[in-house]
Amino acid sequence: MKATQIEARELRAPAVLGLDTRTEVLQAAAELVASMTPGAGRLVIDLTGTRTVDSAGLGVLMLIQRQAAERRASVALRHPNDELRFLLTLTKLEDLFELEGSPR
Repeated sequence: MKATQIEARELRAPAVLGLDTRTEVLQAAAELVASMTPGAGRLVIDLTGTRTVDSAGLGVLMLIQRQAAERRASVALRHPNDELRFLLTLTKLEDLFELEGSPR
């Protein structure tokens, strides 16, 4: 049996993930997800420099996760800040994402 190699792609989120940046982030993520082999992909969204995520930004993360799930890929959030971690817990969405690392 041959092991499947996971294809990882990375997307750096902007400082403010929200209404003004949602379209750009969703388009970039969609292109990365589409470039992965179905069932063998992992999208890492690097939130190291992201200070704020509003409701539109949270919506974008959910849409990205849905697109990835359709291709049987996972989504990891790298270095989400405490505010985003709390928001994910409050909205019961934390199980949709892999959370990597502590906030910076």
